[in-house]
Amino acid sequence: MSAPLCLAINGYGRIGRCIVRALIESRYRETMHIVAINEPADLESMAYLTRFDSTHGVFPGEIQAIESGLRIDGRDIPVFHEREPAAVPWGRLGLDVLLECSGAYATRERLQAFLNAGCPRLLVSNPGRGAADVDCTVVHGVNDACLRADQHIVSAASCTTNAIVPVLDLLDRQLGVRSAFLTTLHSVMNDQPMIDGYHHSDLRRTRSAMQSIVPVTTGLAQGVERLLPQLTGRVQAKAVRVPILNVSAIDLTVNLTQATSVDALNTLFTDAASTCPGLLACTRQPHASIDFNHDPHSAIIDLGQTRVNNGHFANLMVWFDNEWGFANRMLDIASGWSDLFRQIAAPSA
Repeated sequence: MSAPLCLAINGYGRIGRCIVRALIESRYRETMHIVAINEPADLESMAYLTRFDSTHGVFPGEIQAIESGLRIDGRDIPVFHEREPAAVPWGRLGLDVLLECSGAYATRERLQAFLNAGCPRLLVSNPGRGAADVDCTVVHGVNDACLRADQHIVSAASCTTNAIVPVLDLLDRQLGVRSAFLTTLHSVMNDQPMIDGYHHSDLRRTRSAMQSIVPVTTGLAQGVERLLPQLTGRVQAKAVRVPILNVSAIDLTVNLTQATSVDALNTLFTDAASTCPGLLACTRQPHASIDFNHDPHSAIIDLGQTRVNNGHFANLMVWFDNEWGFANRMLDIASGWSDLFRQIAAPSA
């Protein structure tokens, strides 16, 4: 049995904490270990917010703050409280991959600072400012083949990209996509205030997150085109924030080359879900968004919401837990990447 994959986390916010929880609840529990966390917050707050989570409930393991960091299920994890990558001794921690979950680093110059400080590989929880800022952008289950052992900065894209790209990829391969329009209905995020205040240069984001549906800008169309370049110029997107804590949806309207029907589309996705366990799911139940809280799938197709007009215009509802699904995909990508660089490092027989 090979040694566990050693991961570190930079930024212990919503995604960072979800990754720790997802690791404990997943099949990777024995094959991946967290060896360090860098987070400016104090240890007691970190332990408390890990133990008690308003969205995902009480932590399923043991956790406590200790002098050097956090003790999680009997394993001591050193915690640093640095704001600059160079201040953390990444090269002495024995890590294989650093999961950058702060969202504060999006350009190659900023990301390179982690490598310069001794980090061997970086898996980023945002798309980067542009494609050139990372070596590869991966949506697990769609383009894992772009991963290489010699890459150093890899992006896991975004939660919305992970939800919609598998759907559009399947539609384009099977029926052809002439054009698509995406409307993301996204749960609130921490760049919005609870009450009106001076929180953002986008004036809409100065309004109370829990009292209004708030239109916001989105780079989802560009994210889709990066992963599915054959759809360049054919995808438009907009987004609104809705006053719930978690779980989002994408309302997809697509103009298809080949004619189809509601039954044919639903069969297409049901068959695809059976071959992509853990990534794509389908449901015919009369769900509300809360039912998908803590759901690890990248996307869940609500078959009861499928509509087709004149054979070529289709409308789909795609649900996803924007925290939990994405955290699980980060672990999947780290695992797939490690399979490659460990093969290179392994001594020949």
